Amino acid sequence: MGIAADMKGREVGGQTNAAAADRRFGMRDGFGLAGVILCLVVGTSVILLVMGLWKRFARETVPVLVNLPGGSWALGGALGVITALGAVGCLRSWSGPSGGSRLTRGLRAAGTALCCAAAFGPLFYLLSALPGKNCRSASCEYIPGTGTAFLAYVVVVGAVGWLCFRWFDARAKGQAARERERLRKLRKKGKGKSRAA
Repeated sequence: MGIAADMKGREVGGQTNAAAADRRFGMRDGFGLAGVILCLVVGTSVILLVMGLWKRFARETVPVLVNLPGGSWALGGALGVITALGAVGCLRSWSGPSGGSRLTRGLRAAGTALCCAAAFGPLFYLLSALPGKNCRSASCEYIPGTGTAFLAYVVVVGAVGWLCFRWFDARAKGQAARERERLRKLRKKGKGKSRAA
């Protein structure tokens, strides 16, 4: 009888400990879920705030820039050059040599982020200046010259991107030709890879 009572006490104690552990994990999961929801709400609010401020900034500054000498063509061309060079810088810094110290990796990551901002910022700037689809207020009306600026932007990005691609391709082919010539000279001397290999 003492053994049965002792076993019954252990089971009750075991269930009590398991229930306390379940409550503790349930509370932790509840706080974790509440934290995730709070982060999503705050993150969405920050993104919407930044997007709204960016659109307002673009809609207030584009009319001034379009009225400068050169007009909307010059604005689109300048933003197109910034985008093309930012994309080239982003690709070059992204595919650079890996490794190094923490400072080197951090500076490379910061440079890549800056180049990506230069690549995508002008596009979003011009898109923010275009009129809203379902907005009927005076703040969403068409800004004269934004269509022309967008056309110039697309043409310049395409042209400068193509020229950069051709330049990098020619450099890569020249470097490959120099490497082949170097290996050919080494084989001639008997110091390079054998032809059978």
